[in-house]
Amino acid sequence: MTPLMPEITVNGRVIPATDIAAEAQNHNAPADKPGWAWKAAARALVVRALLLQEADNLGLAPAPQMITKGKQETDDESLIRAVLEQRIDIPNITEMQCRDIYDTRTGSFRAPSLFQPAHILFAARPEDKDARKMAKQGATAALTEVTKNPKNFARVAKELSACPSKDNGGALGQIGSGDTVPEFEAVLNILKAGELHTEVVETRFGFHIIRMDEKIDGDILPFASVMPQIMEKLEQIAWAKAARTLTLNLVTQAKIIGIDMANPKEKAA
Repeated sequence: MTPLMPEITVNGRVIPATDIAAEAQNHNAPADKPGWAWKAAARALVVRALLLQEADNLGLAPAPQMITKGKQETDDESLIRAVLEQRIDIPNITEMQCRDIYDTRTGSFRAPSLFQPAHILFAARPEDKDARKMAKQGATAALTEVTKNPKNFARVAKELSACPSKDNGGALGQIGSGDTVPEFEAVLNILKAGELHTEVVETRFGFHIIRMDEKIDGDILPFASVMPQIMEKLEQIAWAKAARTLTLNLVTQAKIIGIDMANPKEKAA
């Protein structure tokens, strides 16, 4: 726990420092700024306390539900859920709202694309800075060579690639959307069949030279098949917005001492 932190009270009820210290383990912070995690934890526990106090005000009783097989809500979790269910009223999402999203982002609603890429991998672990530097230099030099002489791709892959695909000239075979890491797939999405990417691509595995041999773009899905997905997303957004509004109202009406709830991005001294 960060030393000399003030005692925090919510409407006169103290949040124990031990609880804040335990919650801080769930919040990332730079090693030299331990106060960030402490303050994030404190704010989270203030919100939790306010919701539990609201449960008292509403006269709610715990009614834990099963979350997953073998795991049940705690009494506090059930009370918080009950408060949110009672205090949050989300308007029904209409088909017209879903249609508007679909019409403005039609290209986003496609069946999975199929790719047949080839690559040359210069491997290096993310934490090894020296190896990453050398891998990038090697990949850059190899990219220059295969750009000048595309027919050399298979030879360079066999000689230099750290991927088992080197035995096939770097060819990865047919893969689909979601089969590779995001940085790699982002390049697959923009390359055309027969095209070599003009830059080396960095992933957690190292640096890649990527060529697209064949590509089949997924068809645009009909509105009816994606409307439930769009509706669910809009409901999630509406629920999150309503929950933020409820929390802000509870904070505004409460007497909170020891933490500034109005400035969640405040830097610790």
